[in-house]
Amino acid sequence: MDRLYALSTHLRQRYGGRVLKIPLDAGYSCPNRDGTIASDGCVFCNPAGSGSGLLSRGQDIPAQWAFWRSVHGGRGGVERYTAYLQSFSNTHGPVERLARTLDALAGLPGLVALSIGTRPDCLDPDKLDLLAERRDTLGLADLTLELGLQSANDATLAHIGRGHDSAAFADAARAAARRGLTVVAHVMAGLPTPGGRVGREDRDDLAATVDFVNGLPVRGIKFHNVYVARGTRLARLHDRGEYEPPGLDEYLDQLGHALERLSPATVVHRLNANPARGELLAPAWAGNMRALHNAVRVHLDAADIRQGRLCGAAAGPPPWFSPEYKGELP
Repeated sequence: MDRLYALSTHLRQRYGGRVLKIPLDAGYSCPNRDGTIASDGCVFCNPAGSGSGLLSRGQDIPAQWAFWRSVHGGRGGVERYTAYLQSFSNTHGPVERLARTLDALAGLPGLVALSIGTRPDCLDPDKLDLLAERRDTLGLADLTLELGLQSANDATLAHIGRGHDSAAFADAARAAARRGLTVVAHVMAGLPTPGGRVGREDRDDLAATVDFVNGLPVRGIKFHNVYVARGTRLARLHDRGEYEPPGLDEYLDQLGHALERLSPATVVHRLNANPARGELLAPAWAGNMRALHNAVRVHLDAADIRQGRLCGAAAGPPPWFSPEYKGELP
């Protein structure tokens, strides 16, 4: 039985086959890193960011694109790609810089869509207008903004040093959707909370965040389990015994409950975090991707969990959960 509306299913329905994502490093920073808001990042953030680091090795965007296409060249004849501006906040800074970054994408072979990782407080009207215009001039089928929400609880956001509140996310999501841009929310399970020796958000907190996302024009979601990365403020809290990340069973329980509350029309882009090589301190289970993927699948099957069961899909899985679905997409 199809249990969720997976990204792979959505891409197959929309494009008629596989579309791979190519990470691109455009050299952006973050207002939580460059002193605009703060200098030490969110509590969980690796100082190196989450990108490939190829720009620092002298490879501009076209060179990075060529490199990753050569890597993926043998994977079943894939010819369509999404460019993913991944590391840090890729709309931070002057609108002119964003325009130059987008111009560098022109003519990249196989490019059909663009995803931009950024923050809701780095999207003013001029930047959103530019993104909508460049989507059309670049001939993209889709332009997606991957916005870090993390939690809908403003007390949690303040505690982790996020630098914006949930209203900023809601405003950015609505403004982007009005321009025909796709919004994907990043949410995290187990974020530290004020008070308590090892206080962290629980099942109800993640459910409340999903409810918040359901009420906005958000078309996709990424679930991340909180892990402790080297060089982060979270690592210091962990060293002092002031924070412990969720255990595997706890995360599976939170994830399953959140999926059942999630709108069945929302595309699920991922179900867990993926630590970079060498950064993981705790928990150990977060570093074994194969075992974690298997554990998620077994848990969903064993508990008969289905996305949207508590939110409009109680009678059974919607037809678009199937990769073979040919009808109108939600």
